[in-house]
Amino acid sequence: MPDVKAPHKPDPYFSHSFYVEWNGIIHAGFVECNGLSSHQTAIVYREGTDPPNVRKIPGMINNNNITLKRGTTNNDELWQWRAKIAKGEIERREVSIVLMDEGGREKIRWNLTNCWPVTWSISHFDAMNNDLSVEYIELAHEGVTVDKWS
Repeated sequence: MPDVKAPHKPDPYFSHSFYVEWNGIIHAGFVECNGLSSHQTAIVYREGTDPPNVRKIPGMINNNNITLKRGTTNNDELWQWRAKIAKGEIERREVSIVLMDEGGREKIRWNLTNCWPVTWSISHFDAMNNDLSVEYIELAHEGVTVDKWS
C-alpha cells in the first residue's frame, strides 16, 4: 500500500477565531459575521438549430451582503459611517474578514471591495432579561477576493 499524505491539514479551522479589518485597522470586537457568499446565475440559452436541450452559460455574479454583530459600547464608529451614507456622503471601505487557526495565526483572508453600510440596527431592549445590547451592521460590497488561503 502506498504511503500517501493528505495535501492539507485534515482538521478544519474553528469559526470563532476571526477578526474584521478595514483601513488597515483590526476590529476584533465582532462576535458574528454572516453572509460571506457569492453566487452566479446560470442563463439558459438555446439556438434554433440546437438539439432539444438547453445550454447554460454563466450570468452575473451576485455577492450577498455581510452582516456583522457586536456588543454595543461607547464606540459609535459604525453609527457614524451609516449616518454619513444616509446623508449622501458615500464612503466606501475595503473590508477584510480574517480567519485564524488555534494559535492565532492568519490562515484565510477574504477581501471585500467597495463596502458601505446599508443597514444599522440595535437589538431590542427588555428590562426583564440580562441580555447584552447588540449592534448590527449590514455591508453591501462589490466583490470578494482571497489574498491568503493556507
